[in-house]
Amino acid sequence: MNILTKVTDFPDDISSVWAGDGSHLPEWFVSALKVPREEGYEEIDNAKVHYFRWGDRGKPKVLMTHGFLSHARCFAFIAPFLADDYDVVAFDLAGMGDSEMRGQADPEARGREFVEIAEALNLFADGHKPTIIAHSFGSGAALTAVTQSPDRFSGVVICDLMVLRAEVLKQYWNQRRSSPGSGDPDKPKRSYASYEEARKRYVLSPPQPVGEPFLLDYMAYHSMRRCGDNWTWKFTPEVFRRSNKSEEWLTIGQRLVSTPGRKTIVHGAKSQLFTKDSADYIRELGGGDIPIIAVPEARHHLMLDQPLAFATALLSILHLWDNQEPRPSCR
Repeated sequence: MNILTKVTDFPDDISSVWAGDGSHLPEWFVSALKVPREEGYEEIDNAKVHYFRWGDRGKPKVLMTHGFLSHARCFAFIAPFLADDYDVVAFDLAGMGDSEMRGQADPEARGREFVEIAEALNLFADGHKPTIIAHSFGSGAALTAVTQSPDRFSGVVICDLMVLRAEVLKQYWNQRRSSPGSGDPDKPKRSYASYEEARKRYVLSPPQPVGEPFLLDYMAYHSMRRCGDNWTWKFTPEVFRRSNKSEEWLTIGQRLVSTPGRKTIVHGAKSQLFTKDSADYIRELGGGDIPIIAVPEARHHLMLDQPLAFATALLSILHLWDNQEPRPSCR
């Protein structure tokens, strides 16, 4: 059930709180946010699921989602570049962004979220099979979704999912780094007296500089909400209530290779979580037929480092896949 929908020509993404007078923002970014989009909530299992939608409903479908503790706006300046040719939906995973928590945060439930939002928005209508594009933690959930429902999706573009050999991953953990999904579900969220104080606490995981600092400001602002006179994070701590066993990440490479259907990997050429050795590892595991594309000068958060190159890579993959099979016709 759709409980709120609005069409916006210039949404409130650009707030003076984070952007000042906006004079430093590049034209491509401002223009991307002017591309008409629908914003709404679908009610699934008595919880609101937040989404954005761009493009013509009759075009091939693309379903996008984000990494852990992030939100769909990480694609809000990417999806408009796909909107001429595709019907694009970006949604917030349960308990993150503006989506309410529902059910459990275990991997199987995360996988089901893709089918649930696709069904709610009629993305499977007329024989369409959406292509999934997901970043980091969201990519792991996307692999689960495609494994659960292999006949419902046309493929998955895996964006900088953490794939490291066991020995490399253990070294990473020994540096007191955590895997995506780690955290204490019983630790209350902090509240901050001002936006500026909260903004200082917003950091990327893993830590990295970004190629476009204004995009980090944009993502930080939309990761927070006002709570009375204070500011707090949008995510709920319940997202941490999951097993997150080490085995999940030690076997992610094999799971990626074994997932049915078409797959392409896009990663930052300077990423700590998917490296040149990761690409070799995937091939050794039997994934020699999986295209692997490195975005130059990008790290893990590649949409914040090289957004235009990232958008170009995604559009190229979609066009290539379009030419490999006939599109479903609309009745």
